[in-house]
Amino acid sequence: MTAAAKRLWGWLFFDWASQPYNTLLLTFIFGPYIARQMGEGTAAQSLWGYGIGAAGLVIALGSPILGAIADRSGGRMGFVWLFSLMYVAGASGLWWAAPDDLNLGFVMLCFGVGLIGMEFATTFTNAMMADLGPRHDLGRISGAGFAFGYAGGVVALVAMLTLFMEGPAGTTMIGIAPVLGLDPAQSEGTRAVGPFTAIWYAVFMIPFFLWVREPRVANPLPIGAAMRTAWPDLRTTLRGLPARRSLFAYLGSSMLYRDALNGMYAFGGIYAVGMLGWTTPQIGMFGILAAVSGAVFAWVGGRADSRFGPKPVIAVCVAVLTLVALGVAMVSRETVFGLAVGPESRLPDIAFYVLGILIGAAGGALQAASRTMMVRQADPDRLTEAFGLYALSGKATSFLAPLLIAVVTDISGSQRIGVTPLIGLFLAGLVLLIWVRPDGTRAGA
Repeated sequence: MTAAAKRLWGWLFFDWASQPYNTLLLTFIFGPYIARQMGEGTAAQSLWGYGIGAAGLVIALGSPILGAIADRSGGRMGFVWLFSLMYVAGASGLWWAAPDDLNLGFVMLCFGVGLIGMEFATTFTNAMMADLGPRHDLGRISGAGFAFGYAGGVVALVAMLTLFMEGPAGTTMIGIAPVLGLDPAQSEGTRAVGPFTAIWYAVFMIPFFLWVREPRVANPLPIGAAMRTAWPDLRTTLRGLPARRSLFAYLGSSMLYRDALNGMYAFGGIYAVGMLGWTTPQIGMFGILAAVSGAVFAWVGGRADSRFGPKPVIAVCVAVLTLVALGVAMVSRETVFGLAVGPESRLPDIAFYVLGILIGAAGGALQAASRTMMVRQADPDRLTEAFGLYALSGKATSFLAPLLIAVVTDISGSQRIGVTPLIGLFLAGLVLLIWVRPDGTRAGA
């Protein structure tokens, strides 16, 4: 392989390595496991929302500053190393979520440390994308990255379901005891998802660290000077955002629709446990279907992005997700889209599987196109700072969807009603997209 091809493949491996934190821990295995340990219903959904919201607040406050420091010091790779260590340490700590001795505060701390590490590392690797190819190919590159990441999530999920995670009978999905002598009675197969995710990341980040090389930055500042100047410069950038209407509108739009999408990912498994009484294998199949559709449509969306631009891809995906959010709130054991069903009916399960496929498809294409759009809107000389703002826009209100779900669930006492705030967040993001220029900075945004 040429050096350029190695660099591209190394960058793609970050998505492959990091995706299991979302797929295995946030959505399909560890989140529902915690829900079951706390009792199915509103308490788990509320507490999970508060914990993720707190981690999101840290990400929102830290990403722009760290991005500004990296742009001025010329050193993104050191930050990726640091936050990779946080990822591995946080994920590893989830092993101690034992059912007979569950210290929920410690578990949520570990989960938050790993989540923060993943999101901060993503800010820096996203900023590297603009140097991987010409502008017209960035949509394909971004789509390939998310497709590769989703594929990694599928492989990791299948490995967990077939080799480690025990079902109600104490065996894995293929009917064997958890490997490595893990004790099903202590949920050791399921708890192994934390160390498994940490090891997965550590192994598959090797190509990234071996092959990705950063372009030299002209006149980089010493790290101390970069830290001193980062906040004043960032403050100037923030004050000037309203004058850059397209960028400002895009940050606002993506803030809302990405927050709603993350809410879907975070609460999908918990909702299925509480409303449909799903078992581990059912949640696992839901995860596989969503991840496979995410991989396929991230790739398809990347192709559409390169041909038509990211804006129409984003608009279509947000519209689809709005309808999906409405559909999720209309599925329960008693009714499906307003139609009453019997207690033995499998229609609620089938409907939720279909909704999962749509979430994966639209979510994969949306994330890939959103990353490309940020490159178009950003100042090329301040890409890491721009992706810090992108993280800020995604996390400044990252507490909002979990918090709204938690509060509405508490007030209503209903998980169905609790997820309805996602509909409003998607619609608001779609409206703000009207003011976003497709070509961003090239069109004077």
